[in-house]
Amino acid sequence: MRPKVTFLTEVLIKQIISEAVTILCKIGVEIHNPAVLDLLETHGATVDRDTSNVKFTDTLIEESLKSVPSSFNLYDIHGNETHDFSGFNIHFTPGSSALNILDYSTDERRKPDTSDYINYVRLVDQLKNMASQSTAFIPDDVPEQMSDSYRLFLSLLYGRKPVITGAFSIESFNIMKEFQLAIRGTKEMLAEKPLTVFSCCPTSPLKFSHATSQNILDCAKYAIPVEIVTMPLSGFIAPVTLTGTLVQHTAETFSGIVISQMATPGAPILYGGSPAVFDLRYETTPMGAIETMMLDCAYNEIGKYLGIPTQAYISLSDAKQLDAQCGLETGMGATLAALAGINNISGPGMLDFESTISLEKLVLDNEICGMTFRMLEGIKPREDFPSEPIFTELLKDEHLLIANHTRKHLKHEHRFPGPVIDRANHSRWKADGSLTLTQRAHAEVENHISEYQPNGLSKEISREMIQLMETEAKRFGLSSLPERVS
Repeated sequence: MRPKVTFLTEVLIKQIISEAVTILCKIGVEIHNPAVLDLLETHGATVDRDTSNVKFTDTLIEESLKSVPSSFNLYDIHGNETHDFSGFNIHFTPGSSALNILDYSTDERRKPDTSDYINYVRLVDQLKNMASQSTAFIPDDVPEQMSDSYRLFLSLLYGRKPVITGAFSIESFNIMKEFQLAIRGTKEMLAEKPLTVFSCCPTSPLKFSHATSQNILDCAKYAIPVEIVTMPLSGFIAPVTLTGTLVQHTAETFSGIVISQMATPGAPILYGGSPAVFDLRYETTPMGAIETMMLDCAYNEIGKYLGIPTQAYISLSDAKQLDAQCGLETGMGATLAALAGINNISGPGMLDFESTISLEKLVLDNEICGMTFRMLEGIKPREDFPSEPIFTELLKDEHLLIANHTRKHLKHEHRFPGPVIDRANHSRWKADGSLTLTQRAHAEVENHISEYQPNGLSKEISREMIQLMETEAKRFGLSSLPERVS
């Protein structure tokens, strides 16, 4: 039996949905994009051009929710399937868009550069429990205006796995789309085998910027999957109650779904988000708060009730170092996310309110994710009945270390983590150098990076992508791209 966790009754789910629909129909949302306003007005929404307010109809919302695919897949750069976003299947991906990296040599955060990003891509390629990459942090050695496209460029140039990414401007989307077309060859092949998921983030409360709403339109046009990442802050820009925050989250998510489905019915979507509670004491948005995790799991239940694949920013920490708080928050988040069946779990590697990434934390989190996969397998009999023969053997030999039953089932029943997790006794730990968690994790980072092999992208495709990126760089005043390792 697959273990599960739930926080909402079906009655409460239906009530939250009903309240969200009422808000959308009677209060509406702000959408600052003329093309989207035209689109929605054509489909029956009431549009106030002076205020950019849009009021939906019950029918418009209902039709949009019904047209969202119940599942879709992602594929790596070579067209191999990596993700099945259906049912309770779960996939982990690193957190995204951090501004800093935790430097192992100084134990301080700093601005990352191109070499850091390439090392990150090489590392993620080796982490078997990370199904995808993300555009995890922003290199500081290129202009901010091209940071979106540059991160995707490096991810596809050096990595194999699909990428969770996003464009924070309309212009960025165009070149990011061209990278994907260079790899897939045609628009049709890109639609058949998606390579990325784009995060599109409404502005709470109940607003869509011109760029965000345009990104949703553009992704729908090319069948590029979108995760609608709404970010209500409970007690600040959302009701202080978790139920009230869920109503707002639902309304904002439904708005994005309507935009997508009216543009292209059947466009793939992840029912996502990054809500948080607001800690009034520090004026922070703790992602490691238990209430934040509860919100993530709860809106996932709403998405599943609607038959839509889900996403959440969870399994990350607000700690500043690899310490006990880091392990506590990440481990609890990953466990709850897995038990809830969130399809795309974003967060491993992240610290300090999503502002900092640590490569060392990423290898630790990879082990945490592996533990959750084993947990989800549950407990089931493996030739355990009848029990008498195995216990007879145990009593005769006084152990079962070399029993046929042990040798047959050991590797399936017991998960053995990598060296970042210490399971040695004290004397052996001392003999091996008395290494701390951070030291063991750093050794694994270096090992994985050294084991990296080129992703096999053809020279022709690589050259096309480099030319595209060089042209984009010149638009922002760079005569050449930062130096890259081979």
